[in-house]
Order: sequence, then C-alpha cells, then structure tokens
Amino acid sequence: MKKYLIAASVALAFGAVHAADVAPRAENAYLSQTDAAARSARVSNVDYTLAFALTGKESFSGTTTLSFDLNDASQPLTIDLDKATIASLTVNGKAVTPQYNQWFITLAAADLVAGRNTVTIAYSRLHSTNGEGLHRMVDPVDGRVYTYSHFEPAAAHQMFPVFDQPDLKGTYQVTVSTPADWVVSSTMRETSVKDADGGKLWTFPRSKKLSPYNFSMHAGPYKVWEDNSGKYPMRLFARQSVASQVSPQDWFKYTKAGLGFFDQYFGVPYQFEKYDQLLVPDFLYGAMENAAAITFGEGSFLHKEEMTTAQKESLAGVIMHEMAHQWFGDLVTMKWWNGLWLNESFASFMGTLATAESTEFGNSWQAFYSGGKQAAYVQDQRVTTHAIETPVPSTANAFDNIDAITYSKGASTLKQLRHLLGEEVFRKGVHNYLVKYQYQNATLDNFIGSLAEAANRDLSGWTKEWLYEPGVNTIAADFSCAGGKVSAFTLRQSAPSKELPTLREQRVQVGLFNLTAHGLSLSKNVAITYKGAATEVPELKGAACPDLVYPNYQDWGFAQVQLDKKSFATAQSSLSKVDDPLLRSMLWQSLWDGVRSAQLPLNDFLKTALANAPAEKDYTLLGSIVDKVRASKGYLEAQGPSAYQTKVGVQLEQMAFAATKSATDSNFQRRWFSTYVGLASSPAALRQLADILNGKLVVKGLNVSQDVRWEIIRRLSRMAYPGSEALVVAEQARDKSDSGQQAAIAATVVRPEGKVKTEWATTIADLQTKLPFSKVRTAMGSMYPPEQGALNELTAQQRLDTLGAVDKAAGPVYMRAYAASMIPATCTPASVQRLDAAIAKLPELSNGTRRALLVTRQEDARCVAIKQAMTAH
Repeated sequence: MKKYLIAASVALAFGAVHAADVAPRAENAYLSQTDAAARSARVSNVDYTLAFALTGKESFSGTTTLSFDLNDASQPLTIDLDKATIASLTVNGKAVTPQYNQWFITLAAADLVAGRNTVTIAYSRLHSTNGEGLHRMVDPVDGRVYTYSHFEPAAAHQMFPVFDQPDLKGTYQVTVSTPADWVVSSTMRETSVKDADGGKLWTFPRSKKLSPYNFSMHAGPYKVWEDNSGKYPMRLFARQSVASQVSPQDWFKYTKAGLGFFDQYFGVPYQFEKYDQLLVPDFLYGAMENAAAITFGEGSFLHKEEMTTAQKESLAGVIMHEMAHQWFGDLVTMKWWNGLWLNESFASFMGTLATAESTEFGNSWQAFYSGGKQAAYVQDQRVTTHAIETPVPSTANAFDNIDAITYSKGASTLKQLRHLLGEEVFRKGVHNYLVKYQYQNATLDNFIGSLAEAANRDLSGWTKEWLYEPGVNTIAADFSCAGGKVSAFTLRQSAPSKELPTLREQRVQVGLFNLTAHGLSLSKNVAITYKGAATEVPELKGAACPDLVYPNYQDWGFAQVQLDKKSFATAQSSLSKVDDPLLRSMLWQSLWDGVRSAQLPLNDFLKTALANAPAEKDYTLLGSIVDKVRASKGYLEAQGPSAYQTKVGVQLEQMAFAATKSATDSNFQRRWFSTYVGLASSPAALRQLADILNGKLVVKGLNVSQDVRWEIIRRLSRMAYPGSEALVVAEQARDKSDSGQQAAIAATVVRPEGKVKTEWATTIADLQTKLPFSKVRTAMGSMYPPEQGALNELTAQQRLDTLGAVDKAAGPVYMRAYAASMIPATCTPASVQRLDAAIAKLPELSNGTRRALLVTRQEDARCVAIKQAMTAH
C-alpha cells in the first residue's frame, strides 16, 4: 500500500533523514513533521524524571531530567518547552546557559555525546486557563483550586520540557508536592504519600512507554470514589462542589463492563494496571484518553437531576470510546498526526460496538446512524471535504481535520470493512496488530497489512478508494416489474462530482418492502458486494414488486441513499407503518436529506413531522426527529419573519407541549419538554414557560431542575421576554456554581440587544482577557442565534474585515471556536455574496479558519436554497 503514500511522507514515516541534511528548526510555536522526523531519527530510549511543585497559585515550578540515547551528536538538538522561566540547565553534568526562544531549548552539539545523554532543567511557568497544558481553575462556589493536564495534540511542553511528538515514546517517573488536602492522579498509582513542608509529597513509580500526549498528571482537592470489584481497580474523581451531581455507580458499571469486553475482544489484557476517570472543568473537548487517567469535560457529564436514558447512553459510549484508545492509541500509537484519524475512527467504531454488546444500550448502532454518521455525510458533502488519510505538515495543522470524517466516516469505513472481511477475520487482524506493535508507533500500512494478512487478500485497492479519496457516493435502486414481480434489478452507484470521481467497493444489504394490512413488511433481503457504476442483483428477480426499496438496509455501508420516486412517496406517506426503528430512522433521514438538498420543501417535511412525531415510541429515533424539527425552525428563523413561520411555529409549540403533558415516561417527557423550550417563540408559549419557571403552572411529572430553569431562562432572554433580564440576575445569585456562571453568560449574551452584543464582542476580541476561555467560548456560541439576523448584520462586514488579523493573532484553540460562531451568515443572497468576497480577499487564512469560512458560505447558500424551494412550492 506504500505506493499510495506521498514519497516524502514515506521517507519521514520511516525516519529516512540524515543529521547532515537537517536545516535549523523554524523559530515558531509549532513542530513540523520534517523536524519531528529528523529528531526521532536521532533520539531513542527516552526516560523522564519529573518533579512538580504545585501550590494552587497561578504558577507552578518543576524540574525535569531527560535521559535519552543520541545516535548522532554532530548537530544541535531541541527540547520543547513553552513560555517558561528557566532557572537552570545542566547537560551531561555541565551547567549551560539556556538558548531558549520561549518555544524550545536548543542544546549545542558541543554539549551532547553520541550515546546516553542526561539533561536536567529547572523552570517555572504560569498555569494555563485555556484547557491545554497544566490547566488551573478556581471553583467559584468554595474557592478551591483544581488542576489537570491536557496535552493532545502537542501541549505537553506547556507543562514540562519534552520531545513533544508521538513517535518519541518515553517512560515517566513522577513526584509532586501539593497542598495537604489535594490528591494526585497520574498514569501509575502512587507508591507513597508523605507529609512535607506543610503539604504532601506524592511519589509515582516509572511508567511504561507512552507518547507524551498520552501521559498526564492531575491534582487538586478532588472527591474520589473507588470500586475494586473488577479485575482492575477503578477510581472516579470530581470537584467537591459538584460531587452530588455524579452517579458513580453508573460510571463504574459501564467501566467494568467495557474493560471485560475489550480484554476479551482484543485478546490483549489492559496494560495500565488501574483505571482512573476524572470529571474536570473548562475542558476543551468531550474527553481525553490519557493512559489510565482519562479526563471528561464536566459540561456533558454533570446533571442536576437523575440522568435520562440518552444521557446514560452518551456516558457509556464516551467511556467505551476512551477505553478503546487505551489499546488503540495508547498501547499502539500513530507515528505522526496524519494517523490521528485511525485512532479516533477505531475508538468510535469500537466504542459503539462495546456499548451495543456490553451494556443495556443494544441499539447503539441506531444512535450512531442518527448522530455521528449523519454528521459524516454532511461533512463529506462540503466543499472542504478531505480524504480520511491526509497530510499534516506541522502541529499547527494537527486538528485541522478533527471532524466527522476523522471520527464517524472513518468508523463507518471500518464497520463496513468488518462486513467485507468477516467479523472474526477483522478481529484477528486487530489482535495481531496490537500484539506486533505494542508500546511502539505504527502507520496505516501496518494496520491495513495486519488486516490483509488475516484476510489473505490484497487491500491496496480498497485502501486507495476509501482512505485516500474524499467524497461520499450515492447508491440507488434501478428496477422494473412485470406481472407483479421484479423483472430486473440493478444497484447503481454515482460519484458526487467530476472533481471527486471515485466509485468504491463495499458490501450492503438490499431490502424490499411491501405495504400490507399490518404495515410495511420486509419481503426480500439480500447481501451483495457492489463496485463500479452498476451491479446487477439477479437474486431479486422474481421477488414481489416492492412498494419501497432501501439499498443500505440495516446500515452496513457508507453511502447516501437516493430513494426511487415510488419508495420516496411510500416513505413520506407510511412512516407510521414501519415497525423497524432503524429503517424508520433511515426513512426520516431520506426526507431530511431531501430538505437539505432543496428537493423536498421544508413545509412538506414539517407537515410530515406534525403528523408523525407525536406518535413516535422509539426514544432514540424521537431524539433524531425533534433535532430535525428544531433545525427546521432554525432555517425558518434565519429566513426572517413570515406568516407561515408564525403559524407553523405555534403548531410545533402545541405539538411539543401536548406531548410533554401526555408522556407517561420521564425520558420522553424530558425530551419533549426540552424540544418545547427550544421552539417556544409565541407570546403564549413564552408566558407558559415563565409560569412553569415561577411555579404558577405545574406539569405533572416534570421536574424543573436547576438545569431546566437555566434552559427556560435562556430561552426567555433570547426572545426578550419582559422581565427576563432580571430573571438572569436572580438565578445567577441563586446558582453560584461554575455551570451557573456559564449559563448566566449564555442567557445574557443571547439577549437581542445591540448594547449587549457590543460589550461581549469587545470581551471576545480581547485575547488577554482574564475571563477563562471556556466562558469566552460560551459567549461566542450565544452571540447570534438565527432569528437575530439584523443584529448579526450590524457588525458582519467588520468581523469579516478583521478575520485575517484575528486569525493571525490568536491560536488554533481560540480560532476553532471563533470561526465556528462569529463568521456572519444571515441566509440572504447578499450574505452569500459577502462571504464569497471574503473568501477571495483572505487567501492567507490558516487552514482551519479558511475551512470554516468556506463551510459557512456553503451552509448560508443552502439556507437560501431551502427558502427558495419553499417559495417555489
């Protein structure tokens, strides 16, 4: 398969770099793949001895001793360290004046030796407040200080001196001095905790080999729960002030089940001895797979009332995803960041498989279909689509392609490869890969090679089609009937465009359905492997002429399904007659795809939703349907006021509230009520929300928890309901938690007032603000909801004019949030033209920001087209 790799990448991947050819490292904050390859060609057998002194104050200090083998001492060598103050530097026993540019230390060749080297660096540094490095947070409830580390993709050097690249794995021996009431979690379990200088000294044994981004250390006065009922000791950590919101029994139940499942599936026991999980504040992502000390963002996993079934399934799924990484990512790690997709795709695939097979959520693949997979289809149809395997020139680009293609298209690709090869062959190939490359770094070729060997087939063509070519194909059934029977049946595959012409091979099921007195029933189902533009399916000749054909039945393949006219009409008229929830999900999705492609008028979709959604009895599918309903309302709001919007808005409100009152299951009731809050716009609905908030109106069975109170207040503020400003102030005084502060910011910023927008735009633009980045990010996401097009327009041109300067001044972490929320789009032809002009004017944007600009333009044009389709109808 190497022929499909860029020749230069092959050389880099295998370290074919000679020291004599190496140019000096670029003077910037990022590490290029070229420089990383040059360094890993010289350095090996790395060991870190790390001593940290944590006081809870804004800065911390440390001493790092690096020991490593160097095969060529003729050139300088760099060690990554970000924005630190260096107290001393010793190289091989000799004190050296640091040559340091705030990004990395350069060691002179004269101070290095061929063979074993030892470097000791004493330093101090500010804690970070943006979620990277060693993050520090002061709990607003009780003043306690919490720290945690986050290093992916390359932020370990924001905490200690390190060779911050995945293919220089090392061992880590840690000591940490902390205040007396703190606890510490790291990759290993501590061997001793002693009193020292009024605090505690924590000592940890040397770890197994890990890439720097998989090592971690977290410290603070965390509440700790323990469970030793399984094969591996488990602990759970959370801030003291939120401990009552944690359900440790659920965490431990899913963790224990997952560890048992993965031990058996992989045939390789869990390698890291204990299993810690920490709920941490201000987190940038959902969770992070640090070896044996996994971090989870509080925002998604803390709840102020009993978890719903959906919240439990989400928790189980994320636990399983991060657990899969302990093998696939931590034990075996990609060589460079172009391989990150394989880590994430595999964890997404295995996480869903483990959730489906080891927990009560046996329908997890249905949830995956409705969620991650649909996001992948959307992403793969954008102008910014990219191959699954794509070059990453430097750490600045490591997260450019962290999206639904990297996660869910990759997972879908692995899922259908498993169908193509067979489940046991696939599992054997994965087992062999983990055994062969454990504690090492591996490439895509290594992984595919292990699967190809297990399957005894050449996968080079498959690899090229699926992993190196972007775009999603469309499949459609082309059939004819005679005498009530199928006389000919061909499965047709098409490519999205001339620019993306690839046709692919995969295995799917073709399902034929007929309407009967008992509903829509499956009359024939065949599994076929198709390739090319047309694949005949002779097995279907003679079958009863179908009322509906679904050519990806049970969702084996990754392809957009284009229903034939008869099948589309059946889907639209007979949703309630489909018993299979997954098929029903797919038919709903076909209708929604019709809306997004401006083929099905939005008002027709909403008519179908109003007729069918209240009767939906599948909880997972109901979540998908109401998401589509809320997205529909968003399109209507973005298009501006109209008589239709007012009329259908009231109908949707009434539907959601009636379903809330009639629900006998609390999960359904909470889902419907959340939908109602998100749809409420009419004076009557807003008044009703205010009455529920103040207790004048009681809905039987509905618990108006703190989270629900904030949800209502945010909606009232967004709609400028009289008195809502005072409600925000009063609720903030009542709820002094960190999540309460976040909710108050969201409810304030979303208010449709020019003065509010101006004040918060100033805060967002201040890159030196003392406000934690998590709160700045919350403000960004609340600035311009779709109905506030006029407010958005006031500063739209200004934001586009300054986008280049902001992109240049801010880093990737900031810009991922800013570009997603602050690039203006107001669903008019003029707005689309303005974005076109910005695209032409700003060719020098960073890759991530330019992608966001292109996507914003494409989605703005989609909104215009949906409006035009309604008007034409």
